[in-house]
Amino acid sequence: MLAGTGSDVGKSILAAALCRIFKQDGYNPAPFKAQNMALNSYATPEGLEIGRAQAVQAEAAGIPCHTDMNPLLLKPNSDHTSQVVLNGKPIGNKNAYDYWRRGTSEIDFRGEVCKAFDRLATKYNPIVLEGAGSISEINLKDTDLVNLPMARHADADVILVGDIDRGGVFASVYGSIMLQTPEDRKLIKGIIINKFRGDMRLFDEGRRMLEDICGTPVLGVVPYFKDIFIEEEDSVSLEKKQRELAEGKVNVAVVLLRHISNFTDFDTLERDPRVNLFYTNNVADISRADIIILPGTKSTLDDLLELRRNGCAQAIQRAHREGKMVIGICGGYQMLGQTIEDPDGIEGTIARLPGLGLLPIHTTMTAEKKTEQVSFQFEGQACQGYEIHQGVSDTSKAIMQTDHCIGTYIHGFLDNAPVIEYILNEKGKDRSTQGSLCTFRSKKSEKLATALSYADFKQQQYDKLADHVRQHVDIDKLYQILSSDD
Repeated sequence: MLAGTGSDVGKSILAAALCRIFKQDGYNPAPFKAQNMALNSYATPEGLEIGRAQAVQAEAAGIPCHTDMNPLLLKPNSDHTSQVVLNGKPIGNKNAYDYWRRGTSEIDFRGEVCKAFDRLATKYNPIVLEGAGSISEINLKDTDLVNLPMARHADADVILVGDIDRGGVFASVYGSIMLQTPEDRKLIKGIIINKFRGDMRLFDEGRRMLEDICGTPVLGVVPYFKDIFIEEEDSVSLEKKQRELAEGKVNVAVVLLRHISNFTDFDTLERDPRVNLFYTNNVADISRADIIILPGTKSTLDDLLELRRNGCAQAIQRAHREGKMVIGICGGYQMLGQTIEDPDGIEGTIARLPGLGLLPIHTTMTAEKKTEQVSFQFEGQACQGYEIHQGVSDTSKAIMQTDHCIGTYIHGFLDNAPVIEYILNEKGKDRSTQGSLCTFRSKKSEKLATALSYADFKQQQYDKLADHVRQHVDIDKLYQILSSDD
């Protein structure tokens, strides 16, 4: 188990690295996270829903993803409530307080996640477990499903991951270990320091000091990297991404929604050398962009209301009238329609809102969720994606297109080269008359990032990640720990 001193210390990425390393070394690994809280989810081949991180880790391990890898998924739809997805299917919304007071639930969540792990362990070895947040939240210890209680059930060796980039790594590592019971403390067999910047030799003495005060070996110090691209699950870094418009590129504005989900939809487009992609809810940024994308959201009506309040809705409509391309994905697709209705209060208290009126669809929210992997044709070429959404629109089309506007329920839509080529070439046709900031460069003028398929690109990145971690983590020592009877 990779456990953490806190959230966003790099557990998910390191778990993907270990899945790849074990696969490269001839083993048959699989990822597991008992409980995940994320809006970025994925559809399994069976048409069920899991956290995106475990889908990525399964891909690194070279196996199909399955709900047993993430049996419990919480999808926040407000500060106080989350949709609970159990074994791939939503079972309703839960108030956070009631959820954590597990004695009030008729469902034995601990039993469910343990059974999922047991099923997985009959098929794969080793299992790479991932903890959640900090392992030292002692006020939640009795209801914790995902950290050391899960490690005890799995008889897992725990490797504690600390983030040196945020500071205080000595206190966070030492405190995380010392706040455990003596029995749980024995489970922690190693420490990995993550996100190091600078000269590694400067931490040699710190490494020895950490081992002395904790009585636990430091297995590695992993440098921060910028040249390896692994899909992220958390949206905490989106606002930090580039927000400036760029000369000579297609400027793509992804509207930054409060409940944005599946933002990995834009990773391929962001890597294209012709594109400058940024996230914003600034009206001026939207008005100056060449392409505007409304992404998926866990709370479509709430986010649509906010777009009307902050002026973004009007900016998108105005940009469309001026000939700018507007693309809506999943919840963004619904927002581009004529109306969205929620008569049964599936999402909350907003019963009905007018959409942006750019597409001729009407949507009604329903309790049933659609989750499936899909194939589709675009510009005569075969493409792949997946759907995860609630709400039924009065059209059979998963993709709808009008002048300067595309809407789709398909996540991964922009991972397909024919789609990217179409939208960029369409903007190239318009650019000479619109006085855009951008000068379009045809696909003949430069080697495209899309020349390498997205699937092949991701496999290449997993190998680079494995090489990076092998270089800085003592994998032989890790194997010794895993082989020990202690």
